[in-house]
Amino acid sequence: QVQLVESGGGLVQAGGSLRLSCAASGSTLSSYTMGWFRQAPGKEREFVAAVRESTINTYYPDSVKGRFSIARDNAKNTVTLQMNRLKPEDTAVYYCAAGRRVGILTSSRAYGYWGQGTQVTVSS
Repeated sequence: QVQLVESGGGLVQAGGSLRLSCAASGSTLSSYTMGWFRQAPGKEREFVAAVRESTINTYYPDSVKGRFSIARDNAKNTVTLQMNRLKPEDTAVYYCAAGRRVGILTSSRAYGYWGQGTQVTVSS
């Protein structure tokens, strides 16, 4: 089993950057598909980024493509989400997720392990 802990959230002005980190314990992240999701108040959890296990192939929705970047650091057993050119609509709680044999990357139900979330607030 894997335990996930996110960090790096905070308050930033529109156009700024933040780097979220997801640290794992209990297992090696390289054997999991890793994803980032976000949830704003009153909205459903939304897919933000993913990277398949044992690969460098990354996936993003159009809403963040070109601005967000997911990356693994196998030496540190962490996954990061670099967020640039942030917009007020990026405001949400961001969650790190891990899963094995993940079919549909964009579905939160495909991931079996979740962190507690970290708040990102972008002011206009």
